[in-house]
Amino acid sequence: MNRRKGVVATLLVSALAFTGGVMLYSGSVAGEPPAPQVKGIAPEVFERPFSAVIGPKTAPVTIVEFFDPSCEACRAFFPQVKSILAANPKDVRLVLRYLPLHQGSAEAIVLLEAARAQGKLEPVIQAVIDSQPDWHDGKMDAAWTAAEKAGLDVKAARAMPSADAMKWMEQNIADASTLGVRGTPTFFVNGKPLESFSPEQLDAQVRAAVAAAKK
Repeated sequence: MNRRKGVVATLLVSALAFTGGVMLYSGSVAGEPPAPQVKGIAPEVFERPFSAVIGPKTAPVTIVEFFDPSCEACRAFFPQVKSILAANPKDVRLVLRYLPLHQGSAEAIVLLEAARAQGKLEPVIQAVIDSQPDWHDGKMDAAWTAAEKAGLDVKAARAMPSADAMKWMEQNIADASTLGVRGTPTFFVNGKPLESFSPEQLDAQVRAAVAAAKK
């Protein structure tokens, strides 16, 4: 077993252990996961120093998304998230917390972390999401091919040391459990969960948070 496959196997073991421990629900646009509970939670549980971030550090509004690149509901929400960021380039930032809950998820997360290390996260995540129907069943060559077309140096990505990625994923899993996250995608806007599970609600809460920040 080569290094990349070994790392992916280890991450999958962690993910399966977490899934079995808290009975995670795999969210869908039609099915709403139970609302998370966040009272009394320390701010660092939402965002860790290692967390992937898209948007300016100084943005007054932060969307935290517990995200699985192999999750169909995450793919369905992604255009709305991207639209919100485009409409609020100075006011909104996105923090991605990766959770491997589906077949192929762990390897896709390793791929995205490699893209972030190469400064290619945004184009690669778009390519991986767009190509999800071709690889979400675990046929990961399609994900790597899409990422390469988006600019990822695949050779360097596959050779990237992986101990940090494994440690970070384990922390994401622990923080998801602390926050009561039951599936993906799960969103928090400035620390508050969505009042209802829909792209429209995400947009509404972000707009309200931006308006409040400008008062």
